[in-house]
Parts: sequence; C-alpha cells; structure tokens
Amino acid sequence: MKLSIVPSHVAIILDGNGRWASKRGLPRSQGHYQGGQNLFTITKEIRKLGVQKLTVFAFSTENWKRPKEEVDYLLTKPIEIFETRKEELDHQVKFIGRRDRLPQGMLDLITDIEKRSEQFDDTFVLYVAIDYGGLEELIHVAQNNEVKDIESLKQALMQPHDVDLLIRTGGEIRISNFLLAQSAYAEFYFTKTSWPAFSKKELFKALKVFEKRKRRFGGL
Repeated sequence: MKLSIVPSHVAIILDGNGRWASKRGLPRSQGHYQGGQNLFTITKEIRKLGVQKLTVFAFSTENWKRPKEEVDYLLTKPIEIFETRKEELDHQVKFIGRRDRLPQGMLDLITDIEKRSEQFDDTFVLYVAIDYGGLEELIHVAQNNEVKDIESLKQALMQPHDVDLLIRTGGEIRISNFLLAQSAYAEFYFTKTSWPAFSKKELFKALKVFEKRKRRFGGL
C-alpha cells in the first residue's frame, strides 16, 4: 500500500466497542477487550505507513457516567492486556488526561508503560487519552499565565501537536470533546465500522480519503 501524502498526526476516537459486542450476543466488556487488542494491531500498521504520532481516545471525562461495572472494566482490563503483550512495546507511549481520579492499578500501569518506552526514540509516539476532556484541558490552559500567543497555548496543552486527520469509528458523527484545540484544522473521517472491526483495510481507506483532501488552512 502506497500513499503520496501521509498525515503526521492521526487521532482516533475508539468508538463502537459495546455495540460491536451486543450485536454478537456478547457482553459489552468483550467489545472493549477486543478493542484493546485491536489498538496493538492498528498501531503497528499506522507506523508502517509513516505516521509519526497517534493519539487515541480511550476514556473521556464523561465516561464516568456509564454503569460502574463498565467503568471498572475499562480502568482495569488494560492492565491484563498490557501484561500479556508488553514485550511488543517498541515505541514511545505517553498518556494524557487527569490522573487524580484513576485507580492505583491504572496509575501503576501508566508509570510502567511510560518508563519502559522511554528507551525508544520519538520517530513514533502513541498518546493514550484517559480521563481526558478537551473543554477541561482548555480551562487549565486559560489559568496558565504563561500563555500569551498561539504557540505558547499549544505548548500548554496536554497534547501540544496539531492533528492532521481525526478518525471516529462506530457510526457517530461528532468529536465528543476530543482534542478541540488541536483539531482546529484537522480533516475528519467518520466510519460506521466499530473499533474492534477497524482493520488495516479500513485504516488505509481513511488515509486515502485524507490524501485527496485539499488543505488550505484559511488560504486559497
């Protein structure tokens, strides 16, 4: 697969896990588990295509409203997935979002992953947004007295890099409080395909659409 234009920074809203499972008569938790496994697959594919940064929306500040059983699963299952696949880690991983509300097991996992990944260069970085919300991020930036212009604003953000392509799986057509400032000039791609079923082929389709977009950034 060849692309003439490759986005530097791709962001993905990992949506449709629960619905994917429900359609198959499975518990919603199984959809989240398959979605977690698919993150490893898509990360590998996106790196091969030359993307430098990938930011994924794993858990939002609004997801606390979900049933406690599902929230607990979302904040504990990744530990098991990582433990079984940690030897595959060969790139930098950084986490963005609040950490004061996360359970200790998740905090320990975040520390472990970030520490393990420090040894790798920054030619590719995976950012995972957990307990993250774009509006809350902007409130923190507004309270930063060092922010004087656009560049200093960007540096004050949890994710300081502009998004080139934002993908949302699962059929919804909105960005749900994800990377609001960073996506000011992003191209958007929405697909009905749920995240657990989002394949290498689906990824390439999204990147081919991006390739055809005319990005003017306010110019002609």
